[in-house]
Amino acid sequence: MPVRQVIRSGKVPVKVWTKDLDEGSFRQLKNISQLPILHSHVAVMPDAHLGIGCTIGSVVPTIRAIIPAAVGVDIGCGMMAVQTNLKSSDLPDNLRSLREDIEEAIPLGPGRAHRAAVEFPEQEELHARFEEFSSRHAPVKKLPRKSDWIRQMGTLGGGNHFIEVCLDENQSVWLMLHSGSRGVGNQLAQYFIQLARKDMKVHQINLPDRDLAYLSEGTRHFEDYVAAVHWAQDYAKLNRATMMRLILQVVKRHFPQCRAESVQVNCHHNYVEKEHHFGQDVYVTRKGAIRAGEGEMGIIPGSMGTRSYIVRGRGNPESFNSCSHGAGRRMSRTAAMKTFTMEDLEQQTEGVELGRRKAILDEIPGAYKDIDQVMADQEDLVEVVHKLKQVVCVKGD
Repeated sequence: MPVRQVIRSGKVPVKVWTKDLDEGSFRQLKNISQLPILHSHVAVMPDAHLGIGCTIGSVVPTIRAIIPAAVGVDIGCGMMAVQTNLKSSDLPDNLRSLREDIEEAIPLGPGRAHRAAVEFPEQEELHARFEEFSSRHAPVKKLPRKSDWIRQMGTLGGGNHFIEVCLDENQSVWLMLHSGSRGVGNQLAQYFIQLARKDMKVHQINLPDRDLAYLSEGTRHFEDYVAAVHWAQDYAKLNRATMMRLILQVVKRHFPQCRAESVQVNCHHNYVEKEHHFGQDVYVTRKGAIRAGEGEMGIIPGSMGTRSYIVRGRGNPESFNSCSHGAGRRMSRTAAMKTFTMEDLEQQTEGVELGRRKAILDEIPGAYKDIDQVMADQEDLVEVVHKLKQVVCVKGD
């Protein structure tokens, strides 16, 4: 579907790919459209829902400035999927031991780390880059110890992060995961969000929401934020690749014939990059959106009881070559905990090998939008290459 509605109350229009937009998101989009740093328009994907300052599902092009809180606190959060040579017929009826072995191999939940660091070849390069920008920021240098972020490489985190074993429409087995830059990304984000707020006060810039504070080119902290955010984005991508390597090792213990096929996708959905759109070089912040340039592969996950999609971008310029990053929440975590029961979770995830517990009730499929409707709303943004349905799901608390 093309753009479903346009909000025209700000300095630039907001083009929305869904009619299913909650009141809070509508207010946030009106706020962000008032900023003087925007270019052309703001694009909003069909999975849009309320965020902090910036609506999740937004694609925000800015001129000579970046909004750190729009990039978010899980810098570089995203997805990775790998097709294997296994078929559904290779899998046993009971997948509990596979799930438990994955849970044993991958530290799950906030703050968790490997007891001993997992080796990865980019370690020294990452350390040198971190030292370079942190040397100018004493608080940053004190925040994450090298031993902490190295031991968190290859770990999942909590919330909506997950690991899944899936089957596609041809009964091929896929491995898929969702994670980001872990504790170090959060700490860097929080630090620069505070600096952006201070900059707004120094320059006496009034904002409709303090979480829309931005750093501008030429100001004291801008270049260091760019270095930090790209560092965290690279860390997040490596974290997913490292985790996938560990998961493949587990799967191979269960199925020695397993190997990864050539189809592998690793994409961010909370990040910023410099791109060229509508005649202007801009910083494009995708807050809960993935890049979907023509021919580019991406991943759009559903909830833990519904389908996910491997997609190919159509390169739609109106969306700044973007599409949704998932189904999108239709209710908050608090509301989900109050609305649903463990019996609901059992029913809505039937057929999925899952460690069902109260701590993940807020991730119940009923708390999310209908992924099939989300996909229908963005037919002009992506084409579906594969449809995946999970048979194993691992969640962090």
